[in-house]
Amino acid sequence: MQTEEKLTFETWPALPEKATLEGKNKFLGFWLFLGGETVLFASLFATYLALKDKVPDDTHHLAAEIFDLPLTFVATMLLLTSSLTSVYAMYHMKNFAFNKMMLWLGVTVALGLGFLGLEIYEFNHYVHEYGHTFTSSAFGSAFYSLVGFHGAHVVFGLVWITTLMIRNAKRGLSLYNAPKFYLASLYWHFIDVVWVFIFTVVYLMGMVG
Repeated sequence: MQTEEKLTFETWPALPEKATLEGKNKFLGFWLFLGGETVLFASLFATYLALKDKVPDDTHHLAAEIFDLPLTFVATMLLLTSSLTSVYAMYHMKNFAFNKMMLWLGVTVALGLGFLGLEIYEFNHYVHEYGHTFTSSAFGSAFYSLVGFHGAHVVFGLVWITTLMIRNAKRGLSLYNAPKFYLASLYWHFIDVVWVFIFTVVYLMGMVG
């Protein structure tokens, strides 16, 4: 096995994220973690579907009356595009192009921040315009629990990727940090897939009643 200092494009393995036993173990732990996350989100989806029409009286609004679909669509496009840019980043990681990988990870973070900013604006608009808060109704509690929980995962993903970028800015690529970058990218894809379900179940289904 080549030492990290001697790694070059010619000696860089085709699957650097799984080239070491440590890397393989990271994958195993990641999939176990993701299984738990899937169960949590499934529970929140089920709760939302059960409570989405539960408002106390006519003074409270249902989903079709408050959702701003064009704004949510823009946020969705930002997040889906960030998934594509993370794919570009991992493509360059596999080709031992550290600077290009960092560039595309930076774009991914920027798009993720854009999504997060729109989501914060959306929540603020619902609260001040419609009085739609976490405690205003069962619908409000279910909505903010599901969408807010996903937003917290976006924040975690952004912190994860940014921390990796900062810590490894001067180290370059190695068989030690390649699995970390790759798993952070996989986690970001998971966040995007969950959002597709949220956009469909919460927003699109909410608009049609």
